Amino acid sequence: MKAIVALGGNALTGKERKADIEKQFEATKNTAKSIARMIKNGWHIGITHGNGPQVGALLLQQKIAMQYVSPMPLHVLGALTQGEIGYIVQQCLLNEFRRQGIKRKIATVVTQVLVDENDEAFKNPTKPVGPIYSDEEAEKMKKQYVMGRVENGWRILVPSPKPITIIEADVIKQLMEDGVVVIAAGGGGIPVIERNGVLEGVDAVIDKDLASQKLANEIEADILLILTDVEYVYLNYGKENEKALEDVSVEEMEKYYREGHFPPGSMGPKIEAAINFIKNGGKETIITSIDKAWDALEGKTGTHIHA
Repeated sequence: MKAIVALGGNALTGKERKADIEKQFEATKNTAKSIARMIKNGWHIGITHGNGPQVGALLLQQKIAMQYVSPMPLHVLGALTQGEIGYIVQQCLLNEFRRQGIKRKIATVVTQVLVDENDEAFKNPTKPVGPIYSDEEAEKMKKQYVMGRVENGWRILVPSPKPITIIEADVIKQLMEDGVVVIAAGGGGIPVIERNGVLEGVDAVIDKDLASQKLANEIEADILLILTDVEYVYLNYGKENEKALEDVSVEEMEKYYREGHFPPGSMGPKIEAAINFIKNGGKETIITSIDKAWDALEGKTGTHIHA
């Protein structure tokens, strides 16, 4: 069986979601145990992940050092975080594999994701990223980024276009079929556009769940496993009448999605990704917490969405 495992939330940074390197290693060691269980049971997997705290830390470092070195564009910072997080996951997984006697290779693929330069998101960048800048700092940053005023200063605003295709999908698929555990599409991938057959990086943030779904379909995965902070997807989450969803058809989930049960800044993108995966040929999307990953694959828990 082939699966894309989308790591989110505290899987790589702990509950505080800070970029502190020791905490990243500690959280990833725990995550590695869950992934190792899948590998031990014969799964071929690709791992995707977010990069919010890490790219935020890089932007803050640039803010502090901007009087000494020119700031790098966001798409380059995305590439840097893919290398950083890939290294951490590779090492933690390899150590866990050795501990359990698992003989599987691991590789990180720095991944580009094609987006449409005419995507409506580029006309109105609204997603704030990184630290807050003063008026003076923002003036300098405007040479590199679109800046937007917030309550205490300025922040970088970036578009969030939809992913079209994963540039390295064929390589990732081949590696997975050869038994390699692949870490790919980190942070939603590096956004690129194509002009006259030439790829160019652009400053944007692709939703990591939508990129994971696109990768899962393109490598013909059987399962898209989205790991988050909760064991189930809920209707009326946090209210007295909240209800855990266990086994749900894609039509049912689309209905709940249209009714507004899943906010855009929270569960919304995960549900959109889950629906897209099934409608584009995937067998099943499972959404659950990292510590319940194996139980969910065995059908004992989690939200299971199917055709």
